[in-house]
Amino acid sequence: MIKVIETIDVMRAYIKEARFAGKKIGLVPTMGALHEGHLTLMREAKAVCDVVVASIFVNPTQFGPNEDFAAYPRKFENDCRLAQGVGVDAIFHPQPSEMYPPGYSTYVNVSGITDKLCGQSRPGHFQGVATVVTKLFNIVQPDTAFFGQKDAQQCLVIQRMTADLNMDIQIVMVPTVRDANGLALSSRNAYLSPEEIQAALVLAQSMRLADHAVKAGERNIAAIRDMVRNKIQSEPKAEIDYVEIYQYPDLQATDVLANKALLALAVRFGKTRLIDNIILSV
Repeated sequence: MIKVIETIDVMRAYIKEARFAGKKIGLVPTMGALHEGHLTLMREAKAVCDVVVASIFVNPTQFGPNEDFAAYPRKFENDCRLAQGVGVDAIFHPQPSEMYPPGYSTYVNVSGITDKLCGQSRPGHFQGVATVVTKLFNIVQPDTAFFGQKDAQQCLVIQRMTADLNMDIQIVMVPTVRDANGLALSSRNAYLSPEEIQAALVLAQSMRLADHAVKAGERNIAAIRDMVRNKIQSEPKAEIDYVEIYQYPDLQATDVLANKALLALAVRFGKTRLIDNIILSV
């Protein structure tokens, strides 16, 4: 039976016992509303770790004042059932007051790679992400932590943070899981109407267009970006937040694709903002 842990002290005691037994610890941080993308991360963790902990915590510090914190989907009982089905050993499910008690005033900032893409359109978002992940790393003390490529910028921020702060944790980025039509799985897909789901397929279509262009020899970043924007704008329900291409993994601006680059998108369909990305390789 999966173990549900709600306090930091109990979580630490659980990890201490596993460490004493010589177990390798894996962590999959989530905000719940689990789908096949999350379950893929958990399976990857189970394949290489003895004990897998999944955190389910809707982190208030990474939501902006006009974002969907209160409405974010919460399906805890179903999440537990799904996590147990893929072999997760324990769920860490703290309340916000457990993670951010009265008087809390310490935050983690990663500069440089956080000032673009979602960092530009969601000020403070990555401070919240870096802070909660640092706290989870300190509480769970994993050997390895697993993140999805759909949140590629988040993964790069966490890799930078762990390197800079000398955290002895391996960060594994697992490829994005998509449905049969190419739509990246996301908890926010639940907000979409059937018509918006159909419209959102333009994201994967636009990225395939870019990938084919690169494979055919296109190296001009502006030309690739314009191609993607034009394709997305051909869908009337799509409202672009950003379409950007940066060198990968340092997210530096470039005019010419020379090695690898991250093509990242954020697009609204109705009230729902979806992100997606692809790593373009020469």
